[in-house]
Amino acid sequence: MPDAPSERDQLRAAVNRQPSDFIAWVMLADAELSAGDIPAGDAAAQCALRLRPHHPEALARLGRARWMQGRHGEAASLLQQACQRAPQHPGMALWLGHVLEDAKQPEAAADAYRRAHMLAPGEAYMAAQRLNWQRRLCDWRDLDALSQQVRNAVAQGNPAVEPFAFLSEDATAAEQLACARQRAQVLAQAIPRMPPAQFRAQGPLRVGFLSNGFGAHPTGLLTVALFEHLRDHPQLQTHLFALNADDGSDIRQRLQAAAHTLHGVAAQPHAAIAQRIRSAGIDILFDLRGWGGGGTPEVLAMRPAPLQINWLAYPGTSGAPWMDYLLADAFVLPTALEAAFSEKVLRLPRAFQPSDNTRVVAGPPSRAQCGLPQHGVVFCCFNNSYKLNPRSMQRLLQVLAGVPGSVLWLLSGPGHADQRLREVARQAGIDPARLAFTTRQPHAQYMALYRHADLFLDTHPYNAHTTASDALWAGCPVLTAPGQSFASRVAGSLNHHLGLDALNVADDAAFIATATTLGNDRDALQALRERLQQARSTAGLFDMAGFANDLAHLLQQLARGHGWQGAADGG
Repeated sequence: MPDAPSERDQLRAAVNRQPSDFIAWVMLADAELSAGDIPAGDAAAQCALRLRPHHPEALARLGRARWMQGRHGEAASLLQQACQRAPQHPGMALWLGHVLEDAKQPEAAADAYRRAHMLAPGEAYMAAQRLNWQRRLCDWRDLDALSQQVRNAVAQGNPAVEPFAFLSEDATAAEQLACARQRAQVLAQAIPRMPPAQFRAQGPLRVGFLSNGFGAHPTGLLTVALFEHLRDHPQLQTHLFALNADDGSDIRQRLQAAAHTLHGVAAQPHAAIAQRIRSAGIDILFDLRGWGGGGTPEVLAMRPAPLQINWLAYPGTSGAPWMDYLLADAFVLPTALEAAFSEKVLRLPRAFQPSDNTRVVAGPPSRAQCGLPQHGVVFCCFNNSYKLNPRSMQRLLQVLAGVPGSVLWLLSGPGHADQRLREVARQAGIDPARLAFTTRQPHAQYMALYRHADLFLDTHPYNAHTTASDALWAGCPVLTAPGQSFASRVAGSLNHHLGLDALNVADDAAFIATATTLGNDRDALQALRERLQQARSTAGLFDMAGFANDLAHLLQQLARGHGWQGAADGG
């Protein structure tokens, strides 16, 4: 019996029958964009706009299409027109917020999100978007009330909350599972699965990796050396499926050379990407993005590969029935947390996070050029601004209070985030001038900054992840207080696998006491840096040849359990 036509097919048929049906064109634009077919969505929106020039619904869809194309200026103009013509429409205000984020107008984006939430105060999605963006701006007005609304929505089974943003809430692992599972159920019901894929019995194991970070991006930086070591493995064939366009970076060139095939699938419809994966005969597919921005859970929901594994960029459970396994280690995901993960857990005998161990850390600019005083201890925290919540900032400022002459070096945030943090310091009795900020820089220059940093002070509940790896590779110790969620245990995992468990402390009080003690003892700080330097070369955290062997062995064991017999000439 033939499959029933999809909603998109039905809408395409409707506009063919009745080309003057404005509502059908608007609905078709939504359906095409949701399916990832951006050109078709743009065309449908234009047809709607020709039928009713200046109609806010048509303007909004065309604005959404232009946003998805990266044409942010045009998108902002279109959404602003739509909001002017429909000022009481919360959804249009929400889309305007998304567009203004990408158009580098962060404070205007916050205003749009606040307006969307004001227009629909009971809508959890509006509250979650406002909360997420206020965290990025370090704007903590109404933070507790917004967070409680979002957590209540998850508790009530509302699927509107984005799982990635929810990682920043001080929620339990069980709450995170509920959030992800509710979101996944919506997609599972909406997206048809492909016919079941068959595991191949013979030949090299074809392993695919799907990501929007194959370039000068944290994912590319973490994985490139690993892929280079996997390249010549006789039993594995590595395929990279790049959701991002070629950025011309050295990392992209290295990834291209390391992979058996790098498949460029940027801006392709979800079904086309899934078919590309299926056509490549992928046996095991890693999702390197999960619920993070720029990912395509819709592709994974179609089940293009026999086995699908959640790994690396999304530090939590997918909650998704289409993800079979999650790759972790025993520290970051202890047995006690397994019940809060929908996937079966695979554990490496080393830290789950790889890193590029070919990087050279150059000498930095002078302290003065970095905006740092000539003397005094430099505590740093180059985590993204949304991780700097009130709890994390309070303990960082208490460390400053306990170490005279010290400074806190932060990554500059969007909009007025830096000014807000300086005001938080002032209210805590700390001279705002003791907060120094650095802008985002090319990776090599950014890594050099750690030469001036004495100790990295981590955040909670969302740790430093790639940033912790960067700091440790550059020789800067990381102090963290591991929590009870995956996202709060990543920095702790890196320390543990370096043999630096003393830097994994129990709670905020121990965090403040340890940082204060080290900050007031230059000899102890120097001894700690020397221990890190020795561990970096001996402990195995940055041994990517060993990582490649461990991963290949694990994947072969997994595949044999599904009928794979290996390459005929394999070792």
